[in-house]
Amino acid sequence: MFIIFGIIGLIIISVAVWIRSEKRQDLFFVIGGISLLVYSFSIKDIIFSTLQVVFIVSALIEMYKLRKSKL
Repeated sequence: MFIIFGIIGLIIISVAVWIRSEKRQDLFFVIGGISLLVYSFSIKDIIFSTLQVVFIVSALIEMYKLRKSKL
């Protein structure tokens, strides 16, 4: 059941690589990362879960920096 989250997360992150808008790209990274985080929790993989948290936090920081630079 949770493998669907992994597949969707991987697809979303793969699509995000091709998006030209940095703001939308970071949003896709966060959504895909959260989906993969759900999957990594379901398979009880601590390393994968930790890496996903770092990935999500990095994308959120990038979103914050982009928003701050626009103001």
